Amino acid sequence: MTAAPEHSDAEAGSTLTDSALKPRGIFDPDLLAACISCGFCLPVCPTYAQTKAEADSPRGRITLMRALDEGRLDVDDSTLQEQAGRCLGCRRCETVCPAGVKYGELLEQWRDHQWRGRHTPPVAAALRAGVRVTPALTAGGLVRGAARPTGAADPQRPHLMLGCLERSLFPKVSKAVLKFLPDADVPAGQGCCGALHAHNGGSVEAAEMAQRLGATMPGTIVSTSGGCAAYLAHQLGHERVKEISEFLLARWEADPGSMPSLRRLTVDGRPARVGLKDSCQLRNGLGVIQPPRALIAKVADYVELPSAGVCCGGAGTYSMLQPEMSKAVLDPTLVQAREADLDYLVALNVVCTRQLQAGVKRARLRVKVVHLVELLELALPD
Repeated sequence: MTAAPEHSDAEAGSTLTDSALKPRGIFDPDLLAACISCGFCLPVCPTYAQTKAEADSPRGRITLMRALDEGRLDVDDSTLQEQAGRCLGCRRCETVCPAGVKYGELLEQWRDHQWRGRHTPPVAAALRAGVRVTPALTAGGLVRGAARPTGAADPQRPHLMLGCLERSLFPKVSKAVLKFLPDADVPAGQGCCGALHAHNGGSVEAAEMAQRLGATMPGTIVSTSGGCAAYLAHQLGHERVKEISEFLLARWEADPGSMPSLRRLTVDGRPARVGLKDSCQLRNGLGVIQPPRALIAKVADYVELPSAGVCCGGAGTYSMLQPEMSKAVLDPTLVQAREADLDYLVALNVVCTRQLQAGVKRARLRVKVVHLVELLELALPD
């Protein structure tokens, strides 16, 4: 792969005169300095693939960050606000960066600055406020029939983490998990892990939320949402926080007797064809790639889609803030799912599930979108 052509700061936004330069210290200087502007990130960036515009690439956005931090762009420059929101935050650029740039952390710092006060997108502000109310999250899960809290956490047992939105939107997921983890408890008083805040301009509060959740669930935390698992693992340590596919695979490989009897899934008398859409944060942030594929292969014919590792366009609040770009990023996956004649398309994250279901409905595909544990549940003996 060759580096992209050189660029100028003017491509990314309008600059101030040299006499107006006022360094601002918005970003961690070491993180910002790591980028060498090589351009290896451009070919893997989903938004750059759509527009081929420098500003829609990680390199272009880091150029904007530097211009902001060095005082060469006004803090309310329209390009800054636009591009802080146009990035998916998928972190795919991190996987090819020869300099090891921690782009995800830079994006959080950027949105902390851009999405402040009246500049905060209303959708992001509303969701940040909503997930702060733990009693409402608990009530939503109870009403919708998610796994019921079992009381105070037992440090000797794995803890099932109830996603703040998943428990209401997809309540069957948490109940399915308990069929595979009968020894898990469901600690009461679970709030949001903070991932939504971290990705939407509230990283300081997000870290506090993660620590509170960690205190509520001492010991091993098992998450059914790739984005939540990746963020919480970043805050509490990967040794404490496990996504459901990596936890199940590790347990079953270490103790084959703990694995329930699973049948091979069939559709119209033939083996079921199942594809996967990776959770970006899980794949790119936590490096969990093989476990979900291995579990799918135990019960069906696994089909690797060319875009399996590319963002679905859901990206937290992205589908609501950038609906047209969100759909454009998802469209190749829908085409591939049709061409592969899939029966099921597996998701590992609540937002991904919602995005894929909406896309499948829009494209009128016959494929059914399910969470990984829902697919495994179908393979349990009747």
